[in-house]
Amino acid sequence: MTRSTSSSSSVDELRRALARGPGFDDFLRSGATYSVPAPKNLKDKTTRKPSWLKREVPGGERYTEIKSKLRELKLATVCEEAKCPNLGECWGGGEGRTATATIMIMGDTCTRGCRFCAVKTSRAPPPLDKDEPKNVSKAIAAWGLDYVVLTSVDRDDVEDQGAGHFRETVQRLKASCDVLVEALTPDFRGEKHLVELVASSGLDVYAHNVETVPELQRDVRDRRANWDQSIEVLKHAKKSGAKITKTSLMLGLGETQEQVINALRLLREADVDVVTFGQYMRPTKKHLAVVEYITPEAFQRYQEIAESMGFLYVASGAMVRSSYKAGEFFLANVIKERKAKETSVGANAA
Repeated sequence: MTRSTSSSSSVDELRRALARGPGFDDFLRSGATYSVPAPKNLKDKTTRKPSWLKREVPGGERYTEIKSKLRELKLATVCEEAKCPNLGECWGGGEGRTATATIMIMGDTCTRGCRFCAVKTSRAPPPLDKDEPKNVSKAIAAWGLDYVVLTSVDRDDVEDQGAGHFRETVQRLKASCDVLVEALTPDFRGEKHLVELVASSGLDVYAHNVETVPELQRDVRDRRANWDQSIEVLKHAKKSGAKITKTSLMLGLGETQEQVINALRLLREADVDVVTFGQYMRPTKKHLAVVEYITPEAFQRYQEIAESMGFLYVASGAMVRSSYKAGEFFLANVIKERKAKETSVGANAA
């Protein structure tokens, strides 16, 4: 084979690789392990949970302080209600970082029944607490946090599904202290005027989780939720003024690598800026079983693939959740830099 022929062959191979797009071919050919099987049932003692999924029991002075303040103000957090594995790390802070708690507004009882979620459900939850927006702003101001995530249960029982409550909470927060606000919202049944009500509230990041790949939506989420509806929520949030949109995917539910990569392509087509990947963990025996535990190496490969597609930021790891603090610190810097540029441009124009 001549040098010219060899060079031509290499170029052709590169073109074919680019046409195929990012994938797992090279990763699998290298002999890396994609996943390990989960126990077949609750009595299966032959399969142990991988070491990378173990977390310390939450505790510490800062953790106790935040928990006490939440109880005093009658506030709920998704950290507790959804049994988040990072609760101790986020609440406890450490390494010079500010402790973080994701506040769950509109009560602790949801009108939906997703098969992966540990939050309580009811067709008729207690009424909304009219003092909650004030209490949330009071708590956050007292903690002195830089970045706050507000999330909520679904409230299909309320006329505006809680969109007005969300908006008031964001606006009170913005008025009470210098804080960046991310709102992780329900789908509001796809009603665009409700999405707009929250997206135009002054928030910094609009987040809504698609949860899983399109092919598994019906098996994983409540029947009132679906992929297309969630995508339209994210798209309309951006059209309504949200400068950054964000979503999250759980892995280990039986999705294929091709399905995950296709989901990423669809998210980029919808102009979603931030995506996070985490391992699905079964909260109780009543919930969906875990199919497999994705390895740290595979999570890293998904991060590389997503980054190559042009996402602003990607967080990928077994213990990563949609409001995991690692992403918050990155986004805080991005938002501050953008605001500084806008201020500079405005000053120069004047």
